[in-house]
Amino acid sequence: MSNLNTVLGPCSPSDLGVALMHEHLMIGWPGWDADAAAPAFNRKETIKLCIDHMQELKALGMRTLLDPCPIDLGRDVELMAEVAHATGVKIICATGLYKEESGATPYFKFRAQFTDVIKEMTEGFVKELTVGIGSTGVKAGVIKVASGAHKITPYEETIMRAAARAHKATGAPITTHTEDGTMGREQLDIFASEGVDLNHVIVGHSCGSADLKYHTDMLDRGAYLGFDRFGLDFLHPDRLRKAALIGLLGIGFENQIVLSHDTVWCWRGRALPVPEAALATWKPTHVFKNIIPALREAGVSNEKIDAMLVGNPRRYFEGA
Repeated sequence: MSNLNTVLGPCSPSDLGVALMHEHLMIGWPGWDADAAAPAFNRKETIKLCIDHMQELKALGMRTLLDPCPIDLGRDVELMAEVAHATGVKIICATGLYKEESGATPYFKFRAQFTDVIKEMTEGFVKELTVGIGSTGVKAGVIKVASGAHKITPYEETIMRAAARAHKATGAPITTHTEDGTMGREQLDIFASEGVDLNHVIVGHSCGSADLKYHTDMLDRGAYLGFDRFGLDFLHPDRLRKAALIGLLGIGFENQIVLSHDTVWCWRGRALPVPEAALATWKPTHVFKNIIPALREAGVSNEKIDAMLVGNPRRYFEGA
């Protein structure tokens, strides 16, 4: 892609600067709109909170944020555009669909009895990448897909094949969700079988595994890895995320890793019912305030840090 889509219009990859590659301004877990006792959504307060977070990140040097919320997870691209306009931060949004247990599964499974849903999904993704998302005028910049832990279901494979075909039609890169540090290799197998050049793919949440063989199997095929859940210690401790990252940097993979947290700033429906103490470091500034200093203390060079925060996001969108 010579240019990529941000929520405010096209942008050259060379203008991205420091980027966090997996954060969420807002999520709506499927079923949020059926929770009749949930607090009413306050758009003004939500936008203010997002602006405050974005200004704090901007003060730390961040210039671009990828929010890979798929179509069926409460995505609000107009909210993203308002925040981008207010802060000057480049925000990139996604098309795509989420994993089977949590996405738009019933609709597409019903339609699959009568029609080719891979074709229909592909058409939808391409439309959002090239024409726009509904009547918003906002175009998606990436394609998001997801799998659950330890297996890829036939429904999830359907989405991945549609994403691959939309990528080939548009050049838009693919970013993924994985769980428990599993199924990244299998995701790449599906994309490769559709003819995708794997340097257009980020395997998200790869830091959920401390198995370096799992990581190098994917890196050796040219894919990027998302070390993008820093701060989520209750899922997998940062100590192990850092150990794996430092090891991979030590053997020369700094040009294929991107950083982030997978934070969710606002929730449709009720907020996540997890004690604050369990999320003490799950904040969008954690990489800048804590992880980068820890990497430097471990001897990681500024050049390798810059590659993960600046060079790799640029190359990912360039497809180089």
